[in-house]
Amino acid sequence: MSLKKGLLFSASLAFSHMSVAGAAPEAASLGAHKRKHIVKVKPAPTPAARQGVATGAHAAPTGRRTVRSAVPAGSVAAPDAAEIVIATGTHVRNRTARASTSPIDVISAAALRRSGQINLADALARTNPSISINAVGWDAGALTSFIRLRGLNPNDTLVLVDGKRRHMTGNIYADSGPQKGSTPVDLNMIPVDAIDHIEVLRGGAAAQYGSDAIAGVVNVVLKKTPHGLDMTAQTGANAYNGDGWQYQVGMDGGFSLGGDGYLHLSGQAYHTDHFVHGGTDARTGLQDDQAQSTPEETRETLGIDFGKTLAEGVQGYGFITYGHRHAEANEHYRLPSVLPQLYPYGFLPLETIEENDYAATLGLKGDRFLGFHWDLSTTYGADEDDIGVKNTANVGFYDAYGWTPTMVHAESYRNAQWTNDLDFTRLFQVLGRKLNLAFGAEHRLETYDVGAGIPPSYLLGGTAAYAGLMPENAGRWSRDIWAGYIDTDMHVTRKLDVDLAGRFEHYTDFGNTENGKISARYDFTRRIAVRATISNGFRAPTLAEEHYSSLNVSPTGATGDLAVNSAAARLLGAVPLKPERSTNASGGIVLEPVDGFHVAVDVYQINIRDRIVAGGNYEGAIAEQAIALTGATLPTGLQSNDVSATYFSNGASTRTQGLDITADYLFRLRQYGNLDLSLGLNLNRTRLHHLAKDANGNPLLSAQGIGYLTNASPRSKIILDAYWTIGNWDINLRQTRYGQTVDDVSYEDQAPAALRYSNTQFYQFVNTPRWLTDLEVGYRLSRRWHVAVGANNIFNVRPRRMPLITSYLGNSYYDANSSGVPITGGYYYGRINFSL
Repeated sequence: MSLKKGLLFSASLAFSHMSVAGAAPEAASLGAHKRKHIVKVKPAPTPAARQGVATGAHAAPTGRRTVRSAVPAGSVAAPDAAEIVIATGTHVRNRTARASTSPIDVISAAALRRSGQINLADALARTNPSISINAVGWDAGALTSFIRLRGLNPNDTLVLVDGKRRHMTGNIYADSGPQKGSTPVDLNMIPVDAIDHIEVLRGGAAAQYGSDAIAGVVNVVLKKTPHGLDMTAQTGANAYNGDGWQYQVGMDGGFSLGGDGYLHLSGQAYHTDHFVHGGTDARTGLQDDQAQSTPEETRETLGIDFGKTLAEGVQGYGFITYGHRHAEANEHYRLPSVLPQLYPYGFLPLETIEENDYAATLGLKGDRFLGFHWDLSTTYGADEDDIGVKNTANVGFYDAYGWTPTMVHAESYRNAQWTNDLDFTRLFQVLGRKLNLAFGAEHRLETYDVGAGIPPSYLLGGTAAYAGLMPENAGRWSRDIWAGYIDTDMHVTRKLDVDLAGRFEHYTDFGNTENGKISARYDFTRRIAVRATISNGFRAPTLAEEHYSSLNVSPTGATGDLAVNSAAARLLGAVPLKPERSTNASGGIVLEPVDGFHVAVDVYQINIRDRIVAGGNYEGAIAEQAIALTGATLPTGLQSNDVSATYFSNGASTRTQGLDITADYLFRLRQYGNLDLSLGLNLNRTRLHHLAKDANGNPLLSAQGIGYLTNASPRSKIILDAYWTIGNWDINLRQTRYGQTVDDVSYEDQAPAALRYSNTQFYQFVNTPRWLTDLEVGYRLSRRWHVAVGANNIFNVRPRRMPLITSYLGNSYYDANSSGVPITGGYYYGRINFSL
């Protein structure tokens, strides 16, 4: 179906039935805020609830009224997520998503569950049109989990947990593509069962939260109920291929700590098998190369959330998360001729990761300091990764010494962050109007550690599939960041609300930055309002972007990633990195034409200067010379034009423009139940505004690199959702349209010799739009038991295949850099929930 037809279909669905999507289509919940079988209740009598203490920096239990379902999780009744009082993008204590000055989506735990996905990143991509993930991971990049908001780099989205900044992953996405250089937050290390809801702020928020909040903010709000027990189990597979089996089990429950405290425990474990699309290797004529696949992984995650009154007017709170993961990603098949003495039938290497991720927050807060609510907290988090290779060999090492290990430790990473916050808020009366004043300070210490592999992993060309890091690549780096902010929110008139925010930050490696934000909302009537925001922001280069270096070896070539400040990178024209600078502007209208029919339309523009990208791509003799300066040795037998080298640079300035539409309406069908219809639409386009040159006078990006920035994300994404509840039954039908992506892909080994592996000539590949259909049917067996069966992508829609001349080894025929339709096709599952 064309985009035009899809939009006509959406419009007819909306206006002929006077219904479309809830202020957040992603909420996928019953969209009315006046529902007979849903009650509004105050949180359990936690310290914060009794004191009414809250700041925008922490979403612990407060005196805020929160919509809750009167029935257990997974039932046919669900809360209206957009009526939950938000804690993101504001320090006002009683603001809902629909009343916000900036566009904010609220995604309920029930909506995440009905997505059918077992991890958080995939669930967000299924439920929010502004969020995308890659169709398939590649190489060690398949071991890194990330999301992209509004088509921008994963590093441009800030992730909070209960309003506190979350640490980033240690494993860098080092492969080519629009996400190269990313060390994003691994959302999948947070147990899904610990989540109460998620708030997604679409828009720049650096003035409120600091670096990384260029595209927006994702705030994960955890459960804090002091009672109850919920358990869930799900299993399923990609049945069309007969592989990719998955299962997950999870549970969470709360306990009361006396009469004034709570303890909530959550845990999840899940496993996914390899999914391999299956293709014929041009070298052998067999389906023996399984590189374009999803990794096998096992995760175990744990969450602990607690709070209690410590003294009159003072409450203590905290939360802890821990996650462990073991994952293995397929690499390209090596022919028997590579090392017949050891592998007479060839071999298929596996890249592995052993990961430990942990974070802890402790805090005190109260409301008796000169009339101010105050919140003092400290958060420490780290992600530790050991990367290895199995079923491999170092051919050069074998030739020299007569033996080679077949399993090696290749490298290790540790990305840690220690953040200390002090926040104050107070409500004043100024000339008869309410003014909310918030201010505070933050200190953050970031450290990044890289460890080398064992010598046989990097000596004499390194191990096949993944050469280990050398001691020259290893190191420890750190920096301090000091910040202060002020935020005022005032109803200038009864109908006009204005929010002004400013933030100053000092980086010990990049100096000072000042950022501001102005937001305003005018409510003409209770049915129509307009809102607008303008802000500037920044993103400092991550420590990984500054210091990471490696050598990546494929069956037919090698690529060196050079540290930007190294002599090797300077040979190729590198200069020190600068922070990205952004200007964000948005404006919109919020409507409720009739009771319960909610529509929000927002346009936006994001200008980013000095974007940090993988630039300075060189190949041939000069690339070999640069790699030699790092101390690395290339494998024997490679052609000079098959060797390339690159580094991170401030390569481009871009302009991203887009349109968001969300709408919802609940039909009350009396004896036929309730039908909640929702729509979410994101139109997004990024254009190159300026292309920088390196110190040698050469452009930092090729046509391919420009395409990664401008065309790798769908030009549009539409989510149509229908949730029908009748009696004990609930049915969720979701239709998702992924718009077009375009990629300038490389000519691979099947192309003519003149084009093969060129970094100046590319094939323009168009991934045409696709519609995906998801369906889940649930039934409540009793008050405590609920079962569901479902299918994501029920008709097994796949991305378009690339031609043979651009398919590496003939069978890697899906575009790994497109963030549209996943390669996995139809997924079928069953789930059971139990609640006490």
